[in-house]
Amino acid sequence: MQTSPNATSLLKFSLRLPLIVLLVILFSECAAPEKPQDNEQLQDQDKLRFIFITCVVHEDFFIPLKKGMEDAARMMDVDCVFTGTEGVDIVAQAELVRQAIRDGYDGIALNIIDPIGFDEVTRESAEAGIPLVAFNIDDHTTPNDRLSTVSQSFYEAGKSMGNEAAKFIPDGSEILMTMHDKGVSALDDRLRGAQDGLREAGLENVKWKVVITGNTVAESAELIGRELHANPQIKFVLCTGQADTEGAGLAIGKNFADQGYKAAGFDLSQNILKNIIEGHIAFTIDQQPYIQGFYPVIQLALLKRYGIMPSSIDTGAAIINIDNAESVLQLTEQHYR
Repeated sequence: MQTSPNATSLLKFSLRLPLIVLLVILFSECAAPEKPQDNEQLQDQDKLRFIFITCVVHEDFFIPLKKGMEDAARMMDVDCVFTGTEGVDIVAQAELVRQAIRDGYDGIALNIIDPIGFDEVTRESAEAGIPLVAFNIDDHTTPNDRLSTVSQSFYEAGKSMGNEAAKFIPDGSEILMTMHDKGVSALDDRLRGAQDGLREAGLENVKWKVVITGNTVAESAELIGRELHANPQIKFVLCTGQADTEGAGLAIGKNFADQGYKAAGFDLSQNILKNIIEGHIAFTIDQQPYIQGFYPVIQLALLKRYGIMPSSIDTGAAIINIDNAESVLQLTEQHYR
């Protein structure tokens, strides 16, 4: 049986009709305007903003710490700012915390260099609903509202240095002990730990002179060199921070090489490691600043997004000496150590 042309056309159109209807529906859905989002939804889409606040903001020590912060910020898809005071200025640093609260940051990482100087601003941050964690240095002696710390246990690290230094310092020696700044609790704790560590190792008759070197390597090298020239009985220098440790190595290498002088101290730099390799520094103790920048970002992001509470992390007291200085030196060039 034959079908008329009109009937054939009608049949073809009826078969296409469901497809046409489907396409109309799909295009209608695509073209429909989205419902406006409320402010809370828009805020949820914004990146979280965190701020790190420290003292001596341009110190080389913070180079790997900032890399850790930046790597974690990319991983967690957040924005991070690193700022601070030029020197040790507790009042000015506390005011930077207040400014961060006013600016509405989502989280604050604070270098708590004084055991009481930041108690008030940590409380203000908590009252404003802004979580605050400590990095690099923590106030562990008085109550405050910080949630956690990512830092070294400074007294115990100082004891480790004293125990290790006792292996090459004879009892009865005169020792120069250095701090690069006054008013930094971590340096006080390391110094006290180092003195106790020497005694613990059996050096009951050592004598020490404590000096403040200044927070640059050049200042430290000049003052340490002057002290060693002034008292030829002092052949050992025990330091508590990066600037004075590097300065001690430079002073010994320049003025007292191959004369039985030795230094030991804290933290890493390429010059510290080169001085270990050259024999002017016996060892240094690493506190792993990379993770002091990395984990506060992770903790704050997890807290803000999922309510996972921060927990404290001890960044250790690894001894770097002639046995491992070469391998660590390669990592300092990449800003991981």
